[in-house]
Amino acid sequence: MSSAGVLFARPLVGSRWTADQGPLAQKTPTLLNLPPRAARGALTLIAVLLLSCAAPGASSPSSSVTTIPIPTTAPPLTSSPTPTASPRIGPAVVQNVQLVASGLRAPWAVDLAPDGRLFVTERPGRVRIVQLGPGGGLQPDSWATVPASTSIDGERGLLGIALDPDFAQTRFVYLYYTYVAPGGAIRNKVVRMRDQSNRGVEETVILDGILGNNDHDGGRLKFGPDGKLYVTTGDAENGDNAQSPSALAGKILRLNKDGSIPADNPTSGSPVWSLGHRNVQGIAWNPDTGALYETEHGPSNLFPDCCNDEVNLIVPGGNYGWPTVRGTPGDTRFRDPLIDSGRVETWAPSGATFATKPGPVRGSFLFATLRGQHLHRVVFGPDGRTVLFQEKLLTNQYGRLRDVFEIASGEFLVLTSNRDGRGVPAADDDRVLLVTLR
Repeated sequence: MSSAGVLFARPLVGSRWTADQGPLAQKTPTLLNLPPRAARGALTLIAVLLLSCAAPGASSPSSSVTTIPIPTTAPPLTSSPTPTASPRIGPAVVQNVQLVASGLRAPWAVDLAPDGRLFVTERPGRVRIVQLGPGGGLQPDSWATVPASTSIDGERGLLGIALDPDFAQTRFVYLYYTYVAPGGAIRNKVVRMRDQSNRGVEETVILDGILGNNDHDGGRLKFGPDGKLYVTTGDAENGDNAQSPSALAGKILRLNKDGSIPADNPTSGSPVWSLGHRNVQGIAWNPDTGALYETEHGPSNLFPDCCNDEVNLIVPGGNYGWPTVRGTPGDTRFRDPLIDSGRVETWAPSGATFATKPGPVRGSFLFATLRGQHLHRVVFGPDGRTVLFQEKLLTNQYGRLRDVFEIASGEFLVLTSNRDGRGVPAADDDRVLLVTLR
């Protein structure tokens, strides 16, 4: 395919197994593109083959090379340079879905370097590189390997990644991962590494002592428009941590690049930016207002204490109520979510972004969902709170989705998470997909 020709090749829609997971348990998977009777007849054999791909003892992930000329810089403007004031209040069009890379093992987060290298974390402890642009693809060797503690039935491991906004000068890459401390306690920490000759060197601890557990470890890292490093944590499966002023768990944290505490944080000497969170896995800033939004997992108990996954507008020092309240109770002690999934539907929301480039979806809030198996799109009103429209995209087409990341062309990279111990992986999972929305 010529780099000057068609950008995308064959779409991937309808080309894989998906798992239809309900709010309480994973249900029986369905086979696409076969009559129901034939699908049932093939189910047992194919499920065994697919699940064997995700066995804990599997060999190192294989590489899959793509030569798709994915742009890493914004295209020339062909119309008014003024950004769209608000996104389309109505359904977006999924124009194309293209495979970028495959053969990853439970990828969790991505960030893009100015030279077109896409940094991808894998939960078992590897940082991989996918070179975007002509001649690119998934590089066979890891950029770095860290001693992350993970399990096939849990959520811990190597999670978030964020490149220094001044990466071209500093070469710094920040990582969040779970480890086993002396005595067997599970903890999470933020570290910084330096990129040298396409390898990560000089691991430096930025923040340590974040309570961890098999589940509810948070893990998202992002630099905000203010240049500060934001860190999301989970409650470490103990709701009391979310309200405890002495615990870093169940919080959104805000740090300087070197790990010191900004002077303008809500509480002097504390990295806590907001509290009362169960398990925050996505954060993003509105491109026009700079306001911070997050996605948060709700409880997984039986009805009526189920679900209530949330999208919150974060204010400095805000308390979001976990574990005292769920959903939108209107309790004046706490801040209610802008939207939640209700008490019978689970999204399990993860990575999030705003569409920032000119076009019909600019200003949309997008987040990946795991159990929901879709890309969720929300349109907020001018006040940043009122929900004018929301929809589900890519539903049940690619399985569990972990992260969504906007690139300079205005398209989105989406990570699948079917090898995380809770999905039904296809032979080429996990994958990085390029999604074009209009």
